[in-house]
Amino acid sequence: MTDRYAVIGHPIAHSKSPLIHTWFARQTGQDMSYEKILAPLDGFAAAVQAFVGAGGRGINVTVPFKEEAGRLATRWSERARLAAAVNTLAFDGDETYADNTDGLGLVRDIRENLGRNMAGQSVLLLGAGGAARGVIQPLLDEQPQRLVIANRTASKALNLAAEYAGLALQPRGCGFGDLAGDSFDIVINATSAGLTESALGLPAGLFASGSLAYELVYGMETSFMAQARSAGASVSGGLGMLVEQAAEAFLVWRGVRPDTAPVLKELRATGV
Repeated sequence: MTDRYAVIGHPIAHSKSPLIHTWFARQTGQDMSYEKILAPLDGFAAAVQAFVGAGGRGINVTVPFKEEAGRLATRWSERARLAAAVNTLAFDGDETYADNTDGLGLVRDIRENLGRNMAGQSVLLLGAGGAARGVIQPLLDEQPQRLVIANRTASKALNLAAEYAGLALQPRGCGFGDLAGDSFDIVINATSAGLTESALGLPAGLFASGSLAYELVYGMETSFMAQARSAGASVSGGLGMLVEQAAEAFLVWRGVRPDTAPVLKELRATGV
């Protein structure tokens, strides 16, 4: 019997995850299907329960449900616990296992696909929601020189940074206005602004010479990417992160990690 998997979010029509996991399944010889589920903003848990009731084995979770997803779990990975956000659920009988593969996917894309070593670098993370939460610990594990978390509402960034108090490298939280006069080697946009095409209102001068600007959104040119290009930064969308985090989720579900390089090549050839 073919095992069923899905990605769930709101919006969801743009998602390339079904295509990616179909390629992964073909590559690794796995008998599985993968679909999209559009959940009402107030109906995430019901949508998941319906999918599991129909035989679903696993779900990828995207915006805006990553923090809510953890409340459905009976067991959490350490990285999901640290992130307080979940992008992967696996169902086995009465057990629901929660994981977060976003941060590992981001780090692997930057390090392996883009060839950027983050050790000793100055890193800025924009946003303080579920997407940001999912990548903080993996970023810290890369041993940057510093990590600054900035958000339009400064208190959210300050509170998020405070959760990592006591670490050898503790992130600093601030508002966007507090970034004036500072610059960074790597700037990562984990806000939802890319999905709405709204401007972040970032101060000029954020991008150091030779910097990398990384947009978690994929498949579109966002205002963040446009600002970074005009400042001379190298710019990358989140397609590589999408593929890498999907491979980690596939490993959780199926026990095998697919080769991401040919899938990423295929996606880019189609103009994603």
